[in-house]
Amino acid sequence: MIDSRQINGFSRLSKDEQRRWLTEHFLHPEQAAELTRFDAGDEGLQGVIDNFSENTVANFPMPFGVAPNFVVNGETYAVPMVIEESSVVAAAAAAAKYWMTRGGFRTEVIAAEKLGQLHFRWSGHPDRRAALLPALCTRVRAQTKAFTERMETRGGGVRNITWKHLPEVSDDCYQLLVSFGTADSMGANFINTVLEAYGHELRNWALDCPELTADERELEVIMAILSNNTPNCVVKAWVECPIENMAIPIGGVDPFDFARRFKYAVDIAREDPYRAVTHNKGIMNGVDAVVLATGNDFRAIEAATHAFAARDGKYRSLSQCRIDNDMFRFELTLPLALGTVGGLTKLHPLAKVALDILGRPGVHELMGVMAAAGLAQNFAALRSLVTTGIQKGHMKMHLQNILSSLDATAVERTKTTERFVGKTVSHHGVREYLEGLR
Repeated sequence: MIDSRQINGFSRLSKDEQRRWLTEHFLHPEQAAELTRFDAGDEGLQGVIDNFSENTVANFPMPFGVAPNFVVNGETYAVPMVIEESSVVAAAAAAAKYWMTRGGFRTEVIAAEKLGQLHFRWSGHPDRRAALLPALCTRVRAQTKAFTERMETRGGGVRNITWKHLPEVSDDCYQLLVSFGTADSMGANFINTVLEAYGHELRNWALDCPELTADERELEVIMAILSNNTPNCVVKAWVECPIENMAIPIGGVDPFDFARRFKYAVDIAREDPYRAVTHNKGIMNGVDAVVLATGNDFRAIEAATHAFAARDGKYRSLSQCRIDNDMFRFELTLPLALGTVGGLTKLHPLAKVALDILGRPGVHELMGVMAAAGLAQNFAALRSLVTTGIQKGHMKMHLQNILSSLDATAVERTKTTERFVGKTVSHHGVREYLEGLR
């Protein structure tokens, strides 16, 4: 028996037809009304949003916040952040304000290369690669010149080609590992276009290269695709100041004791993967929020970041803390493959606004600001953890979400907020207080 909730050709239905089908099979009418609630009033804008994805039946709004007072390499920024958790923006802003008077954040782009892979099966012997590679590189570069010329004028292009043997897969498995510069674009389409052209030329090379023997002409291209592992596209951010200047706005906390406890917490995350995952998630709270705001790919950033955290075979914290001669230094190193031109950065109206707020940065500048946001979020979280505990500040910011879930009126919000000043916030406590008011 065919389930009536199954359908062929859903993507060919109009948006209104898709909504009606969902209502008929999965939603009550009052639930389905939410699908239209956040539609853009401008048909042109709605068309742009609909084309971002497939089967778009509704808009899913997210808060677009700003964390001010970020001083990065001597420049002051208001950092746009798209995230549903208010405590993240508040914490980043608090950390930015704290370090604003202590030298701000410093950043350095260590490397900015991205990678792509062309995997293929080849009947030749692994030892032949070294002799054949130079001519092969010359050939594939020449045949893809039309694809790379424009990128080269912007300072990008193909940087290097390595021919690797992958006997762990099979004796005849190989790859061309290609490094790229992509200037201010993320470069995914450029990389994939070049790699697919390389694959086409690789087949021709196997057929007509005079240096190959008859036994070496069997070649099958398996796939050509960029890699989201970007260990050569890395930025470092750090803050430092004398410990004696690290008074924090929490009464009774000695700055030297605070620095000691802070470093101890970071050292735990360096060695304990269970803590490291949560520690790095806190960093990515800040990073991902800026990635989303600027129209970049947070899934690619997340994947690369966690691979980078495990690059020595053990999953570790991305940040480190040092104390030398009573000088505190807190730093973060992570891979960020970003773009400031093309893709969603060009199409999404608020992504364009986010980049405008940041002063239309190039990729290197954006990498620095984004890393600073991650470091700020990490600092704020660890500061809470080793002093008051994480829940006090988190639940204070979460109070408004609790009130929304309990359908609090404006008057009830005001009274409840006043009631819980300086007190521990919990869902049970807020509900109990509201019931008393009502």
